[in-house]
Amino acid sequence: MLKVTTGVILAAAASVSFAATLPGRSITGNYIEARTADVYTGPCFANGEAEINGKEAVFGWKINQGRWEGVDLTGLSVVGVVRSQHTLGNIYEPVNPAIAVLIVDSRADAEQRLALQSFAKKMGGDLLQKIVKVSYAPIELTVENNNIHGGAAKLTAGSLAAIRTRAMQMTDHTCGNEDIFYPPLTALEHAMPAFALQDEYQGDGLGETWKNGPRRSAFVGTFRLPATE
Repeated sequence: MLKVTTGVILAAAASVSFAATLPGRSITGNYIEARTADVYTGPCFANGEAEINGKEAVFGWKINQGRWEGVDLTGLSVVGVVRSQHTLGNIYEPVNPAIAVLIVDSRADAEQRLALQSFAKKMGGDLLQKIVKVSYAPIELTVENNNIHGGAAKLTAGSLAAIRTRAMQMTDHTCGNEDIFYPPLTALEHAMPAFALQDEYQGDGLGETWKNGPRRSAFVGTFRLPATE
């Protein structure tokens, strides 16, 4: 059970680990996501939002080091933006058709752009199978002090998408039984719930744009998986 302390969620209690460290060559980096529904919350709040909110999300990866399909992606990023039929993560709606937009780092060359798209599709799974638009923009994903436990991170994808987070605080703990109600949208090595100060998508392709927050709707994390040749 997650408990909120004055200032931040205790790192040892609030973290979520999804994969053991993989030996040998790997591709590693940072991750951020924000949705239009709370992810760190109590069942009463979550049930009140189900099938009303949480059908949209922005999520992105920054590759700190590694190769994908033989292409070096070190320092590059890719962002997925999705809009689904049902609330993302609703276990009562296991089939959840979604459309997606990919935003690929404009600093990448042609080969790297294709590899970034392939990487995102692998990591995003079913959510990124119906991509209706691919855009290119300068992407920056930074984690304050390179420490996801602090909860402070920022993603910008040109003028198309943005997320800004901070750590959970005592004032965010409102009903007394908050926990990670929805897991992150992708498999991660490690993740922390965070408070989204900003969550927006201003591009086209999804039939909707949004400016969401502030709310308990974000994760920051790290990923590690075998590099591919």
